Amino acid sequence: MIQVVSLLGAVLILLPYAANQMNRLATGAISYLVMNLVGSGLLTSVAILERQYGFILLEGTWALMSAYGLARALRSAR
Repeated sequence: MIQVVSLLGAVLILLPYAANQMNRLATGAISYLVMNLVGSGLLTSVAILERQYGFILLEGTWALMSAYGLARALRSAR
């Protein structure tokens, strides 16, 4: 089950990245930020369960930055 969560998290980070590289999705788009936040949140959870401190740092920081970007995007959308 943890592998399924890890794969889902990775896909949710890689899909918006690929879409951005193909000029189909901007990094400031709410959908981009939500997928990054959910994906990194899932990977952070798995890293915590597995006690993988380097990945906790990496994915936790990724999640925090995605949350910050999402909050900014939502504020400016109003």
